[in-house]
Amino acid sequence: MNFSVLGSGSKGNSVYIESGKTKILIDAGFSGKEIAARLRSIGRGIEDIDAIFVTHEHHDHIQGVGVLSRRYHIPVYSNLETFKAGENVWGRLSRYSEFATGDIIQMQELQVRTFTVSHDAADPVGFIIGNGKVKLAYCTDTGKVSHLLRQRLMGCNGLILEFNHDLQMLKNGPYSPVLQQRVRSDHGHLANEDAACFLQSLLHEQLQYVILAHLSTTNNHHDLAMMAARSAIGDSFLQLRVASQSLATDLMCLK
Repeated sequence: MNFSVLGSGSKGNSVYIESGKTKILIDAGFSGKEIAARLRSIGRGIEDIDAIFVTHEHHDHIQGVGVLSRRYHIPVYSNLETFKAGENVWGRLSRYSEFATGDIIQMQELQVRTFTVSHDAADPVGFIIGNGKVKLAYCTDTGKVSHLLRQRLMGCNGLILEFNHDLQMLKNGPYSPVLQQRVRSDHGHLANEDAACFLQSLLHEQLQYVILAHLSTTNNHHDLAMMAARSAIGDSFLQLRVASQSLATDLMCLK
């Protein structure tokens, strides 16, 4: 299974995943033109995408959903509450397929398992994507780590995991007390320390990649997130990467 984080942060989020002939996006939070350009940068084409799976309705996750669906006839998958909350942004879709949170969707060679996360959205979800050999987890935009979350992500070969903010940078930064409380709440975002503790509980010998995602440009820094993650993994040989807001990662392979 190959994957690339096309971009991650408060200004846009999207992940590309392929196995065999099956190619999907998780979220499309940039313009259609930008997502197509980022796919080209990793040698892939938007016209080959089989489906877009949506985590939740916030603009940085759905900005390009409608235009990509209409222009390239791409079906969009979300739960009903996310569809209703996002409909005014994405407008008409080429095709819509509804799932219930907790469902498992078979998309040709990929199996997409949905699970609930804790965020201030209508019915936010994360995804586990598998092909029968390896599994990749996508888990961002959650304010707390639940027993269910830990149970779902156990045993995955790749993790795209939120390391949103450094607590001291948030406390001393420009955000108002109300906005700080929103970020730190159970329906906000994971701090570096909480994400690192979560990551430590998920370590196993078959874990190959961990991508630190959704870093705040105001309240976090690449080095701080990496330091927290490295302290969690110890002498593990897994590969750590930080997802960028402005550039796609290289195409990574889970074996």
